[in-house]
Amino acid sequence: MAEIADDGGGHKKGGKKRAKKQSTRIDMTPMVDLGFLLLTFFVLTSTFSKPKSMEISFPAPIDNQTKPPEVKNGITLILTKDNRIFYYKGQFNAPNNPDGKPATELSETTFSSGGLHKILLEMNTYANDEIAKLETKVKNRQLADTAFKRLAMDAKGDKRSLTALVKTDDQATYKNVVDAVDELNVCLVGKYVIVDMTAPEYALLTAKIK
Repeated sequence: MAEIADDGGGHKKGGKKRAKKQSTRIDMTPMVDLGFLLLTFFVLTSTFSKPKSMEISFPAPIDNQTKPPEVKNGITLILTKDNRIFYYKGQFNAPNNPDGKPATELSETTFSSGGLHKILLEMNTYANDEIAKLETKVKNRQLADTAFKRLAMDAKGDKRSLTALVKTDDQATYKNVVDAVDELNVCLVGKYVIVDMTAPEYALLTAKIK
Protein backbone atom coordinates (compact mmCIF):
# COMPACT_ATOMS: atom_id res chain seq x y z
CA MET A 1 0.00 0.00 0.00
CA ALA A 2 1.17 3.52 -0.69
CA GLU A 3 0.71 6.17 1.92
CA ILE A 4 1.09 9.90 1.57
CA ALA A 5 2.29 11.64 4.67
CA ASP A 6 1.38 15.22 5.21
CA ASP A 7 3.83 17.21 7.30
CA GLY A 8 1.37 20.00 7.66
CA GLY A 9 1.80 23.49 6.44
CA GLY A 10 1.27 26.98 7.61
CA HIS A 11 1.77 30.62 7.04
CA LYS A 12 5.00 32.46 7.14
CA LYS A 13 5.46 35.83 8.59
CA GLY A 14 3.99 38.52 6.45
CA GLY A 15 0.83 36.56 5.68
CA LYS A 16 2.34 34.44 2.91
CA LYS A 17 1.04 30.87 2.74
CA ARG A 18 3.70 28.16 2.77
CA ALA A 19 3.21 25.13 0.39
CA LYS A 20 2.60 21.81 2.06
CA LYS A 21 5.35 19.20 1.70
CA GLN A 22 4.17 15.67 1.05
CA SER A 23 6.21 12.45 1.15
CA THR A 24 5.30 9.02 -0.22
CA ARG A 25 5.93 5.79 1.69
CA ILE A 26 5.29 2.36 0.09
CA ASP A 27 4.30 -0.55 2.28
CA MET A 28 6.11 -3.65 0.88
CA THR A 29 4.36 -6.19 3.09
CA PRO A 30 1.82 -7.27 0.40
CA MET A 31 4.69 -7.68 -2.08
CA VAL A 32 6.38 -10.19 0.23
CA ASP A 33 3.19 -12.25 0.33
CA LEU A 34 2.94 -12.10 -3.46
CA GLY A 35 6.55 -13.24 -3.79
CA PHE A 36 5.90 -16.31 -1.65
CA LEU A 37 2.77 -17.10 -3.66
CA LEU A 38 4.70 -16.93 -6.93
CA LEU A 39 7.52 -19.05 -5.51
CA THR A 40 5.05 -21.68 -4.33
CA PHE A 41 3.32 -21.69 -7.71
CA PHE A 42 6.53 -22.27 -9.69
CA VAL A 43 7.75 -24.98 -7.30
CA LEU A 44 4.49 -26.90 -7.58
CA THR A 45 4.14 -26.56 -11.34
CA SER A 46 7.77 -27.11 -12.38
CA THR A 47 8.94 -30.48 -13.65
CA PHE A 48 12.08 -31.63 -11.93
CA SER A 49 14.83 -33.38 -13.86
CA LYS A 50 14.09 -37.09 -14.00
CA PRO A 51 16.88 -39.67 -14.08
CA LYS A 52 17.23 -41.18 -17.52
CA SER A 53 17.65 -44.92 -17.85
CA MET A 54 18.51 -47.17 -20.73
CA GLU A 55 16.91 -50.55 -21.24
CA ILE A 56 19.41 -53.26 -22.10
CA SER A 57 18.55 -56.88 -22.81
CA PHE A 58 20.74 -59.55 -21.29
CA PRO A 59 20.47 -63.11 -22.61
CA ALA A 60 19.76 -66.09 -20.41
CA PRO A 61 22.80 -68.14 -19.33
CA ILE A 62 23.78 -70.74 -21.91
CA ASP A 63 25.21 -74.11 -21.03
CA ASN A 64 28.85 -74.41 -22.13
CA GLN A 65 28.02 -77.62 -23.92
CA THR A 66 25.20 -75.98 -25.87
CA LYS A 67 26.13 -74.60 -29.26
CA PRO A 68 25.28 -70.89 -29.51
CA PRO A 69 22.56 -70.04 -32.02
CA GLU A 70 23.75 -68.89 -35.42
CA VAL A 71 23.67 -65.14 -35.91
CA LYS A 72 22.08 -64.15 -39.20
CA ASN A 73 22.38 -60.58 -40.43
CA GLY A 74 24.33 -59.77 -37.30
CA ILE A 75 27.31 -57.77 -36.18
CA THR A 76 29.49 -58.23 -33.12
CA LEU A 77 31.12 -55.17 -31.56
CA ILE A 78 34.18 -55.71 -29.37
CA LEU A 79 35.29 -52.78 -27.22
CA THR A 80 38.72 -52.44 -25.65
CA LYS A 81 41.13 -49.84 -24.27
CA ASP A 82 42.02 -46.46 -25.82
CA ASN A 83 38.47 -46.04 -27.20
CA ARG A 84 39.15 -48.72 -29.81
CA ILE A 85 36.27 -50.71 -31.27
CA PHE A 86 36.52 -53.82 -33.44
CA TYR A 87 33.77 -55.72 -35.19
CA TYR A 88 32.99 -58.69 -37.38
CA LYS A 89 29.87 -59.57 -39.31
CA GLY A 90 27.86 -62.76 -39.07
CA GLN A 91 28.86 -65.88 -37.19
CA PHE A 92 32.26 -66.27 -35.53
CA ASN A 93 34.39 -68.99 -37.12
CA ALA A 94 37.49 -70.10 -35.24
CA PRO A 95 40.65 -70.99 -37.15
CA ASN A 96 40.65 -74.59 -38.41
CA ASN A 97 36.98 -74.99 -37.58
CA PRO A 98 35.42 -78.39 -38.40
CA ASP A 99 33.02 -76.83 -40.92
CA GLY A 100 35.92 -75.63 -43.06
CA LYS A 101 34.65 -72.03 -43.07
CA PRO A 102 37.09 -69.11 -43.39
CA ALA A 103 38.34 -67.92 -40.01
CA THR A 104 36.81 -64.71 -38.70
CA GLU A 105 38.92 -61.57 -38.92
CA LEU A 106 38.39 -58.43 -36.86
CA SER A 107 38.02 -55.05 -38.51
CA GLU A 108 38.54 -51.79 -36.65
CA THR A 109 36.32 -48.73 -36.80
CA THR A 110 35.65 -45.59 -34.78
CA PHE A 111 32.73 -43.94 -33.03
CA SER A 112 32.56 -41.23 -35.71
CA SER A 113 29.70 -40.70 -38.14
CA GLY A 114 31.80 -42.25 -40.89
CA GLY A 115 32.67 -45.26 -38.76
CA LEU A 116 30.28 -47.25 -36.59
CA HIS A 117 27.28 -45.08 -37.50
CA LYS A 118 27.75 -45.70 -41.23
CA ILE A 119 28.26 -49.44 -40.76
CA LEU A 120 25.11 -49.85 -38.69
CA LEU A 121 22.99 -47.87 -41.14
CA GLU A 122 24.20 -49.96 -44.08
CA MET A 123 23.48 -53.23 -42.28
CA ASN A 124 20.13 -52.12 -40.87
CA THR A 125 18.66 -50.81 -44.12
CA TYR A 126 15.40 -52.76 -43.82
CA ALA A 127 14.37 -51.34 -40.44
CA ASN A 128 15.36 -47.79 -41.35
CA ASP A 129 13.45 -47.89 -44.65
CA GLU A 130 10.32 -49.38 -43.06
CA ILE A 131 10.29 -46.85 -40.21
CA ALA A 132 10.85 -43.99 -42.66
CA LYS A 133 7.73 -45.13 -44.57
CA LEU A 134 5.76 -45.25 -41.32
CA GLU A 135 6.91 -41.73 -40.36
CA THR A 136 5.70 -40.46 -43.74
CA LYS A 137 2.26 -41.97 -43.10
CA VAL A 138 2.13 -40.37 -39.65
CA LYS A 139 3.09 -37.00 -41.16
CA ASN A 140 0.30 -37.34 -43.74
CA ARG A 141 -2.12 -38.37 -40.98
CA GLN A 142 -2.60 -41.80 -42.50
CA LEU A 143 -1.38 -43.58 -39.37
CA ALA A 144 -2.01 -43.02 -35.67
CA ASP A 145 0.88 -42.59 -33.22
CA THR A 146 -0.06 -45.73 -31.29
CA ALA A 147 -0.05 -47.81 -34.47
CA PHE A 148 3.26 -46.25 -35.51
CA LYS A 149 4.98 -47.35 -32.30
CA ARG A 150 3.71 -50.91 -32.66
CA LEU A 151 4.67 -51.21 -36.32
CA ALA A 152 8.07 -49.63 -35.67
CA MET A 153 8.78 -52.24 -33.00
CA ASP A 154 7.74 -54.97 -35.42
CA ALA A 155 10.13 -53.60 -38.06
CA LYS A 156 13.03 -53.54 -35.59
CA GLY A 157 12.29 -57.09 -34.50
CA ASP A 158 11.95 -58.48 -38.01
CA LYS A 159 14.42 -61.20 -38.99
CA ARG A 160 15.60 -58.99 -41.85
CA SER A 161 16.66 -56.31 -39.36
CA LEU A 162 20.13 -56.17 -37.83
CA THR A 163 21.09 -58.07 -34.68
CA ALA A 164 24.01 -56.69 -32.67
CA LEU A 165 26.15 -58.25 -29.94
CA VAL A 166 28.23 -55.94 -27.75
CA LYS A 167 31.26 -57.44 -26.03
CA THR A 168 34.05 -55.91 -23.97
CA ASP A 169 37.31 -56.91 -22.39
CA ASP A 170 38.41 -55.82 -18.91
CA GLN A 171 40.04 -52.66 -20.27
CA ALA A 172 37.02 -51.14 -22.00
CA THR A 173 35.39 -48.09 -20.44
CA TYR A 174 31.79 -47.70 -19.35
CA LYS A 175 31.54 -44.60 -21.55
CA ASN A 176 32.39 -46.59 -24.67
CA VAL A 177 29.68 -49.15 -23.86
CA VAL A 178 27.11 -46.37 -23.45
CA ASP A 179 28.28 -44.72 -26.70
CA ALA A 180 27.94 -48.01 -28.58
CA VAL A 181 24.43 -48.64 -27.25
CA ASP A 182 23.44 -45.04 -28.04
CA GLU A 183 24.63 -45.52 -31.62
CA LEU A 184 22.57 -48.70 -31.91
CA ASN A 185 19.47 -46.81 -30.80
CA VAL A 186 20.18 -43.93 -33.19
CA CYS A 187 20.47 -46.38 -36.07
CA LEU A 188 17.18 -48.03 -35.04
CA VAL A 189 18.75 -51.37 -34.14
CA GLY A 190 16.09 -53.02 -32.00
CA LYS A 191 17.81 -56.35 -31.37
CA TYR A 192 21.02 -56.01 -29.37
CA VAL A 193 22.46 -57.61 -26.26
CA ILE A 194 25.57 -57.29 -24.12
CA VAL A 195 27.28 -60.65 -23.72
CA ASP A 196 30.62 -62.02 -22.52
CA MET A 197 33.46 -62.45 -24.93
CA THR A 198 34.44 -66.01 -25.79
CA ALA A 199 38.00 -67.31 -25.45
CA PRO A 200 38.62 -67.50 -29.25
CA GLU A 201 37.35 -63.93 -29.64
CA TYR A 202 39.60 -62.72 -26.84
CA ALA A 203 42.61 -64.43 -28.40
CA LEU A 204 41.81 -62.80 -31.75
CA LEU A 205 41.45 -59.39 -30.07
CA THR A 206 44.71 -59.77 -28.15
CA ALA A 207 46.59 -60.55 -31.34
CA LYS A 208 45.00 -57.55 -33.03
CA ILE A 209 45.89 -54.91 -30.41
CA LYS A 210 49.50 -55.99 -29.86
